[in-house]
Amino acid sequence: MRIVDIHEIAVPLNSKLRNAVFSFEDMTTSIVALVTDVTRGGKPIVGYAFNSTGRYACGAQMRERFIPRLQRAPAEHTTLDPQSFDPDLILKAMMVGEKPGGDIERSVGIGTIENAIWDAVAKIADVPVYKLIADRYRDGKYEKQMFCYVGGGWYSPGKGIAELVDEMHGHLDRGYTLVKIKVGGAPLDEDVKRLEAVAKLVGNPGQIAVDANCGIAPRQRPAYAKALGPMGLSWFEEPAHPVDFQGNADFIEAYGAPVATGENLFSIEDYRNLARHGGMRPDRDIIQIDIPQSYGIGTTSRILAMLRKNGWSEASILPHGGNMMSLNHSAGFGFGMCEAYPDAFGVFSGYADDLKVENGYLTLGDWPGMGFERQNNLYALMKPISG
Repeated sequence: MRIVDIHEIAVPLNSKLRNAVFSFEDMTTSIVALVTDVTRGGKPIVGYAFNSTGRYACGAQMRERFIPRLQRAPAEHTTLDPQSFDPDLILKAMMVGEKPGGDIERSVGIGTIENAIWDAVAKIADVPVYKLIADRYRDGKYEKQMFCYVGGGWYSPGKGIAELVDEMHGHLDRGYTLVKIKVGGAPLDEDVKRLEAVAKLVGNPGQIAVDANCGIAPRQRPAYAKALGPMGLSWFEEPAHPVDFQGNADFIEAYGAPVATGENLFSIEDYRNLARHGGMRPDRDIIQIDIPQSYGIGTTSRILAMLRKNGWSEASILPHGGNMMSLNHSAGFGFGMCEAYPDAFGVFSGYADDLKVENGYLTLGDWPGMGFERQNNLYALMKPISG
C-alpha cells in the first residue's frame, strides 16, 4: 500500500470578490492527486486535496522538495495501510533538510499533500476521513451532524446594502441560521449601516458574525471596538494582523464581546503564541485553524492537545475552509462548527452535491475518503490530474 505518483496543477479561482485586504481575482489554488498501488474495480485508488482558498498555488515547493522526499522515504514510513499509516512519519519525510521557522513557505504544500494522503488512506479503508480521524484521535467518536454558518457579505463592484440584504436572504432560504459579513473594507459608518440592515433581516444580531480579514489599521481598531462591541454580534473575526498578538489582545480588551482569529497561522508554535499572548479567552472566543495550510491533520492533533492544556476545548475551534476537507475535519475532531462559502470560489466552494443545510445543520454521509467524488463539478476538475 504505497504511493505510486503525486501530481499537482495550479487552477484559478475565477472570483472577483473582495474583502478588506485584497481581491481574489488573480488567486490560484493547487490541486493534488496522489496515485496509490491499491486498486478497486480495476482502477488505482487516488487521494485528492487542494490548498486553502486565500493562499496561492504552491506547486513549485511540492515538485522540487516534498514529493521527491516522499518518493525517497523508506516504505515503512510512507505506508498507506490504514492500520499502520503514520502521519507524523510522513511529515518527517517531507521535512528533511528544512530549517526551523518560515513555516508558511512549506506548511501549505506539505499540508495539502498530507490531506491527499488521508483521502487515499480512508478510501483504502473504505471509510470517510472523519471516521479515520475519530478512530485515531477520539476513540472512534465523531459528529453525525455539524452546525454550519455561512460566510458572505463580500465587497464587490456595484454591491450596495440592498444587494447585501438580498444575499443574506438567500443564505437564510438555504437553511443557514448564522451569517458572516465582511467589515473593514468600507468606512466604519457604512459598515455599521450594512450590519444594521442585516440585523433587521435576521432579527437577532447574535446570528451575525463579522470578519475584518486583518484589514483594520491599528488606529481604527478602537473605533470599530466601540461601535460594534455593544451590538451583540456572534463574533468579530481577525481584528489584527495574524501575529500581532498584542494588537489582538488590545482589541479584545476594548471590544469585550467574542473574537475569533487564527486562520492565518501555520504551526503549533504560532497557535501556542496566540493562546499565550493573544488575549484569547477560552470561555467565549474562537480559535480558527486552516488545516491544509498548517501542515495537515496530524499536526492539528498536536495543536489541539496543546490548546487543551491551555484551557481550550474542541467546541471552541472553528476550521477555515468551507469545503469537504473542513467538514471531515470538523466532524472527526469534534469542532464546534464549520463554515460554508457557497458560490464564492467556484467549484472549490461548498459540500457534496446531495448535502443540504437544515436549520443550520449538515447531516454527514457515509462516503469514502473526503467525499470529493460526490461534488460532480469539482471531481470533474480533479479526476484528469491523476493521469
